[in-house]
Amino acid sequence: MFAHFQCSLPTQSSSTDPNRQQLSVWDSVSIIVGIVIGVGIHETAPTVFAMSGNAWTAMACWIAGGVLSLLGALCYAELASAYPRSGGEYCYLSNAYGRTTGFLFGWSQLTVVRTGNVGMMSFIFAEYAAKLWGFSSSTTILLAIAAPLTFSIINILGVAIGTRTQNALTILKLIGFGLIAIAGLFFGGETSSAPAVDSPAANPSLGLAMLFVLFTYGGWNDAVLVTSEIRDSRRNIVRSLIIGVAIITGVYLLVNAAYLNALGYDAARQSNGIAAECLRLVFGDTGARIMSVIVMISALGAVNGIIFTGARIYATMGEDHRFFAWLSRWHPKFGTPVWSLIAESAITVSLILVLGTEAGRGLIDTVLKSAGWDAIAWSNRPFNNLFQWCAPFFWIFFLLATLSLFVLRIRDPERERPFKTPLYPLTPILFCAACGWCLYSSVTYAGKLLLLGFVPVLIGLAVYLLSPKSELPPAAGR
Repeated sequence: MFAHFQCSLPTQSSSTDPNRQQLSVWDSVSIIVGIVIGVGIHETAPTVFAMSGNAWTAMACWIAGGVLSLLGALCYAELASAYPRSGGEYCYLSNAYGRTTGFLFGWSQLTVVRTGNVGMMSFIFAEYAAKLWGFSSSTTILLAIAAPLTFSIINILGVAIGTRTQNALTILKLIGFGLIAIAGLFFGGETSSAPAVDSPAANPSLGLAMLFVLFTYGGWNDAVLVTSEIRDSRRNIVRSLIIGVAIITGVYLLVNAAYLNALGYDAARQSNGIAAECLRLVFGDTGARIMSVIVMISALGAVNGIIFTGARIYATMGEDHRFFAWLSRWHPKFGTPVWSLIAESAITVSLILVLGTEAGRGLIDTVLKSAGWDAIAWSNRPFNNLFQWCAPFFWIFFLLATLSLFVLRIRDPERERPFKTPLYPLTPILFCAACGWCLYSSVTYAGKLLLLGFVPVLIGLAVYLLSPKSELPPAAGR
């Protein structure tokens, strides 16, 4: 049986205590909304329409995605209220399966998952900026690198600066989505037929439609990474998760309804710039430029949110593993996990250069060929390459974290649980089934990039196994 590893909230606070509670419910909701509602909805909506077969089935898929996300949020709300230490899934996995699993989660987030996600969002920002202002490909790469570096510096300078930046970007983002909804719902009907009369799509695939939908909803769980920094965390983390998922679902349904009303089902499923076409109904050709700005803001909001929350995973991991203790060092003046933020930005830039440039991909192919392997079938879009790289690792740990709800109820029955998942065990069973499907689909999609992703994870595991196993002195109340 796994050794039990307690992971709970420190009881003392000081001016330099990294776990002091500074975040309000709105701050944590803003983190959720800012990370989740990004560029995905613009990229995936036409695909979901095409794969669903008709407009009403597509809307049902978006509703189902919201329901499944809410089920997951209810599971995470119990875990977060019972184990309210920053680090989220790191704590749940460590308690449920042992220190090694918790370490593998934290290390894979640092080297593959979260840094890969920051790279994806940075490239989206850079590509739209290049499209808007006519930048060259080399300038696009420089912009993609500048995004994580800039927001890492902002988050090093203080929690207040990081959260204010996130709140501002989230508000701007919601204003942009409001413009899309108004344009499509109030002006679209004048130029297109109702979606019900459009022809059905050929060869629909509800499974693929739901994969893209759940990908677009992904990221709401990041609020649990800053649980101990939320005021009255045991109660407010539950509110944050539920409110955040509800806002996301509402926005997605409004925006997709606007797309269908503005363009009709046939045009929407074939669109290469669906949001820009909606805004063009009101703003003419200026709509495409407005849309580029909205996408750029959305991408930057996701970059900042992922950087802010991810650093808390690595800092918490550093508290528990002596070899990685440097990641847990918080700046005495700014009160931020400075070394975690530096490591995160350095690895993100490395992934951008390796997976996002022709030179980097050529280097990988050269190494593979020298080992007798075939070259990787790369996508022309860096976003797709980074997605293939990190998606399987995201879903395996998402599945394990939800399964930990069952494990911890059995292994730690005396733990106080201020919030208990409704309709247990049906709720986590349904969400685990959704995670299992997405894991299977992402592994199939990743191909050889899945094996490449294992390289940094296995290197970290080797270092962990060879390093001293003694624990660091326990934090107060841990």
